[in-house]
Amino acid sequence: MSEHDEDGYTGAATLLVDETEVAVEVHLRGHFQPIDGYYHWYGRIKPNDELMTLTGGKKRKVRLSTPEGTAEGEISDPDPWDRYRIMGTSTPPFAVPTTLEEVEATAH
Repeated sequence: MSEHDEDGYTGAATLLVDETEVAVEVHLRGHFQPIDGYYHWYGRIKPNDELMTLTGGKKRKVRLSTPEGTAEGEISDPDPWDRYRIMGTSTPPFAVPTTLEEVEATAH
């Protein structure tokens, strides 16, 4: 798989943890996995003190919203640089090309 086989989004997002919204910056990628038939998306959340305080550095189910969409996912424990990994399956919180024309347009 090459880097052009992945879709993604980098920028501002809103993370809903329990009933609290947190403004975050994310770097997301994703791809369709033909073996299980699902779209898998994943990425990192830039260090965020409010998120760290809210979660206590623990795994949590979350809802992530970007200007391109909203999706359910899960954040993992933060890495040594205080970046949470986020992942989800199925519809991602960003636009994904659905036609060959859209795929070709994003390749240029």
